[in-house]
Amino acid sequence: MFRLQTTTALRNISVLSLKASRNYSTIPLSVKIDLPNGITYDQPTGLFIDGKFVPSRQHKTFEVINPSTEEEILHIYEAREDDVEIAVEAAQKAFDSTWSTADPEFRGRVLYKLADLIERDSEILAGIESLDNGKSLFCAKYDVNLVAKYIRSCAGWADKVYGRIIETGDSHFNYSKREPIGVCGQIIPWNFPLLMWSWKIGPALATGNTVVLKPAEATPLSALYVSKLVQEAGIPAGVVNIIPGFGKIVGERIATHQKIKKVAFTGSTATGRHIMKAAAESNLKKVTLELGGKSPNIVFNDADIKQTVQSLITGIFFNSGEICCAGSRIYVQDGVYDEVLKAFKEASESLKIGNPFEEGVFQGAQTSQMQVDKILQYVDIGKAEGATLIAGGERLNQKGYFIRPTIFADVKEDSRIVKEEIFGPVVTVSKFSTVDEAVKLANDSSYGLAAGIHTQDLNKAVDVSNRIKAGTVWINTYNDFHQQVPFGGYGESGIGREMGADALDNYTQVKGVRIAINKKTV
Repeated sequence: MFRLQTTTALRNISVLSLKASRNYSTIPLSVKIDLPNGITYDQPTGLFIDGKFVPSRQHKTFEVINPSTEEEILHIYEAREDDVEIAVEAAQKAFDSTWSTADPEFRGRVLYKLADLIERDSEILAGIESLDNGKSLFCAKYDVNLVAKYIRSCAGWADKVYGRIIETGDSHFNYSKREPIGVCGQIIPWNFPLLMWSWKIGPALATGNTVVLKPAEATPLSALYVSKLVQEAGIPAGVVNIIPGFGKIVGERIATHQKIKKVAFTGSTATGRHIMKAAAESNLKKVTLELGGKSPNIVFNDADIKQTVQSLITGIFFNSGEICCAGSRIYVQDGVYDEVLKAFKEASESLKIGNPFEEGVFQGAQTSQMQVDKILQYVDIGKAEGATLIAGGERLNQKGYFIRPTIFADVKEDSRIVKEEIFGPVVTVSKFSTVDEAVKLANDSSYGLAAGIHTQDLNKAVDVSNRIKAGTVWINTYNDFHQQVPFGGYGESGIGREMGADALDNYTQVKGVRIAINKKTV
């Protein structure tokens, strides 16, 4: 359990009905929290606007729930439309006055400092993620490690945003340059609160943009804490603005705001469509979307079974299954189907589930009661559709939003549990015979975020990866991210890429310059 002491000091855009909004005349702008791992830290509760923590204009607050105990952690201030306006003005002022024209070396230097501070406070940040999201400390530490690496990677790109010389003959001198877009609105989900913060903040700042970011209402704490590190790193006031609030209010205003020139969203495909429409109907702001997935994970007869089963576990049960690129459709070649299914069942049933701060726990809590209800509804749908429940399919008999790892076999490919994103620890396992059949099954989806291939035959691995319609393909591994490797989807899984050099394209615009050369004066 944790102890809270006061001091004086949207996965998608839709509202998660977890927190009743309440009017307060004032609450402290910081509270002390004792984490279950023995760490005490100061948690900001205010909005972070123009370099400082402030109350919301209307002094509304909402509660934040611990998914592992179903108890309130604290209240934080809730942003509304008027707070968005103030944040956008601060971001625009910072863009115009200091940040967009700053020496790229300076932007890189403060981002390097921010990465160092994240590493320094990594234990605090991992604890916040586990407390607020319910994920195991094991998963949270993985996230924070990648966050530091990615911010450091973005720092390295800050002075490497190049234009080019364009040859068109000796009558003109031509060049292109990449320029920042302006104020960027960013809306992040609840499944990877800090990691998604870094994927949005890093490339935006490295390329000279300023940011107004809305964390998910279910998991706002790490984005607020790391705002203190933004200050400490020396990033100028107004460059980063964090405004917790609800999607239908704050998210909607970000998507439609005339002064916001680019919006980045991670969440559901349905909400992504809405944001694209809002962007088009406002000022045609640039849009990047990282949306849903129903990713295939293919096991061939020649796969290393022990290694593969571990990748299947990581593919679907990492982060409690709340991951957009989860390998939620497993296809196993008929020669090893029975062996893989048996080993996968045994491995899933041996996973330690429960208190995310407890040693050895791999799968923590789901993030909300709403998500628990949705997952269990899909379990019932799978049973009704005639699928065979191999493992799990039930909630742990204890307080907290815990669901056992769930495996279905004997599924029909047109069933809802195969076609629809469940976003939880639920996976289907199907059998195939030929390579062509595996590719056809893998591509039979409107999504195209990721895929896995398990084989010892490199030729087969490359051939199948070329034929699968997905933005990321993992071979003999899964959910194996690197800060330099781009991530993003095909089809209804989104537009644009996160991480790597490709992410910089989302936050720059190209200007071409053509100069006529008057030879008579030479």
